[in-house]
Amino acid sequence: MANLLNEEVSKQIKEALSPMQNEITMVLFTKESGCNTCEETEQLLTEVKALNDKISVEVKDIDKDKEDVEKYHITDVPTFVILDDNKKYKGVKFQGIPAGHEINSFLSAMVFMSGLDLGLDQKIVERLSKITKPIDIKVFVTLSCPHCPGAVATAHSLAMLNENIEASMIEAQTFQQLSVKHNVSGVPKIIINDEFELVGNHPIDAFLTELEKI
Repeated sequence: MANLLNEEVSKQIKEALSPMQNEITMVLFTKESGCNTCEETEQLLTEVKALNDKISVEVKDIDKDKEDVEKYHITDVPTFVILDDNKKYKGVKFQGIPAGHEINSFLSAMVFMSGLDLGLDQKIVERLSKITKPIDIKVFVTLSCPHCPGAVATAHSLAMLNENIEASMIEAQTFQQLSVKHNVSGVPKIIINDEFELVGNHPIDAFLTELEKI
């Protein structure tokens, strides 16, 4: 298979990853057959890994690595999580290949998981620290959506700062059954605990307002 990233894009990604502080690990879940984009997702992660020596990639099988599937709450493939330098899971997950515009949320997640300061207002951090119930945020996207990466990055920021929050980018076309289940007709569509929803790219305080209802 030809490279997914050409020389110019690789150079841009390498530059975007240059602020990385500490090592991170991406754990990708695939399966041997019946997964249309598993191969492409693995190739993308491998090509990005080659651009920064702080990145590691591990590949797991959803049917065989049951302990890890349970640990990271994996329900389908391709899905990968990004772990910090202690290999701690902080709720940052991607379901589907983060290509197209979504490369931006992918790069953002790697850089901030490496330890770069998220730069959030202290009032936001204080509000976030008061959330003690389990929160699951699903952000449905399409790869051609220019507004989706911002919503994904916001959700991932919340997860990184509160261990009770898990946030997933979900590529709507790859996971069509899930999209139908949640009535996804426009993106980004944000589903919180399968109960509350937002449509569009909202500021972080709008996310928090919804989280505080739970």
